[in-house]
Amino acid sequence: MSDDKKTSSASHPARTDAADKHASGAPWRNFYGRFSGKTLKDSQRRYLDEDLGALSPGAVGWDENPERNPLDLQALFGGRDIWLEVGFGGGEHLVHQAQNNPGVGIIGAEPFINGVAMLLGKIRKANADNIAVHPGDARDLMDVLPEASISRAFLLYPDPWPKKRHHRRRFVTQEHLEPLARCLKPGAIFRVATDIPDYVRQTLEEVPRAGFEWLAERPADWREPWDDWISTRYEQKALREGRTPHYLTFRRLG
Repeated sequence: MSDDKKTSSASHPARTDAADKHASGAPWRNFYGRFSGKTLKDSQRRYLDEDLGALSPGAVGWDENPERNPLDLQALFGGRDIWLEVGFGGGEHLVHQAQNNPGVGIIGAEPFINGVAMLLGKIRKANADNIAVHPGDARDLMDVLPEASISRAFLLYPDPWPKKRHHRRRFVTQEHLEPLARCLKPGAIFRVATDIPDYVRQTLEEVPRAGFEWLAERPADWREPWDDWISTRYEQKALREGRTPHYLTFRRLG
């Protein structure tokens, strides 16, 4: 899903000149990537119109929640453990986990509207009722997730940004990892899957700095997928092109 075109977050209102913030008070956050791709099918537009609103985790955007009040996760999921998937792509993994863990609530964040529409179609077919969807920047969502509220997080085949000058755009930087760590409970698991060797290197450098420990004890712990893994379209593309997946598991300290 990577794209070298820089875009600002759709959830942010017009920028002001004061203190490098938006009129709502939101910090100016550059968003690098795509919000949309191929023309949506009529059925996908219908999913967006009919289903997306009901799957909202609550007031995430700065326009609707400028005070950044925390989401009421108790009301959302009724006391279940809550998992978070950052950038769920087409939603295969998110729906798979929801179906296999009905006692857990899962929130997915994805700014690419085509992927959101694909997920909504899968949710309809699966009839899953333990999913919430934020169709936007994960940073806005992490702003309003209560501290130590998430039991597990997933970052699966994120945008690789292969050029060295673009590495600061990767999710595995402190700009993203620090708020993620704040949201995770002590002992929470954070899974990262990628087929890019340099992304593995950066992940192993940056994630521990944010308060995590890498749980690998033997090569199979990063070479073999997790027992509950489902291979995504991005992984299948990597395998077709001869790249090797890596599966990294971290635990939140504290």
